[in-house]
Amino acid sequence: MQETRYSVIIPVYNKERYVSRAVESVLRQEGAATVENGCVELIVVDDGSLDSSYEAAKGAIGGCEGCRILRRENGGVAAARNTGIASTRGKYLCFLDADDWWEPTFLQHIDDLVTEYPQAAVFASNYYLVKNGLRKVAPIGLADSFKKGYINYCNTYSKTLCMPITSSSTVVLKQAVESVGGFNEQLTLGEDFDLWIRLAIQYKVAFVNIPLSNYFQDVPTGMRATRRLHDPKGHMLWNLDYLREIEQQSKDLKCLLDRLRCGGLYRYYLSNKYHEAAVKELMKVEWSNVPKSMYRRYHSPRWVQKCLFCVRKMGSTVKQSLLNS
Repeated sequence: MQETRYSVIIPVYNKERYVSRAVESVLRQEGAATVENGCVELIVVDDGSLDSSYEAAKGAIGGCEGCRILRRENGGVAAARNTGIASTRGKYLCFLDADDWWEPTFLQHIDDLVTEYPQAAVFASNYYLVKNGLRKVAPIGLADSFKKGYINYCNTYSKTLCMPITSSSTVVLKQAVESVGGFNEQLTLGEDFDLWIRLAIQYKVAFVNIPLSNYFQDVPTGMRATRRLHDPKGHMLWNLDYLREIEQQSKDLKCLLDRLRCGGLYRYYLSNKYHEAAVKELMKVEWSNVPKSMYRRYHSPRWVQKCLFCVRKMGSTVKQSLLNS
């Protein structure tokens, strides 16, 4: 048996329909990095699920010696991941969401990145977006000619606002995660981005431009954290003041954060409850950093934007109904 190299953490909360697929994708990994040969360990963290997620995960794991399940009271995905981190033995941490899954060669390619780019602490692959039963390669801001190597995380992310790093397509040096304090358990939205940005500021990111993970977007609407408005106290966009000094020094970081603010605060800006809080946050934006379409959203009458938003929402609902019929 090899010494444990990769620790895979799967946080689970009411994902009984999906968690078996995630677990099985880890157990089916090919190459030198597998659970079977002891190079990989799998830790499922049941975050107080109210359904049969625990039983589903247990059934998928079976009698595998390299796998275990931890149970805890519900505290959110950030706390669940931190619980998993505390019990890991591996040098590198993998964060696979319970409704996502890996391609069979994910860890094989990541293992190659770890060997070829030793100065990095973050290692990621491209991924598939899975929606309405269809898969498409995520349109991240890299040229098709880019195969693998170090990337500028902020610059890449700001180009299309499609995440170059996701929980399910990324592996991180455990020492680096611990050095930045792990996941922020106060955040209910964007806790993963918050960690990636802290890591990307301090460490190099190595990337392989092959889709090796599946980002599942067909979960029921009520289970999607991004579909509801979050209290600003738990929303990452209202909790970026710790980056203020660096933001003013780094053009790439400033551009990324301004575009994320404009994209992520739109529904809050339109709402009555969080409008003033959104306006205050948008005052930090340097408008020359954002596309004209984003600029127009905030510089035209709010009632017009509300109407346009309702029309788009109705169109999306109709389209989704037709696809599901």
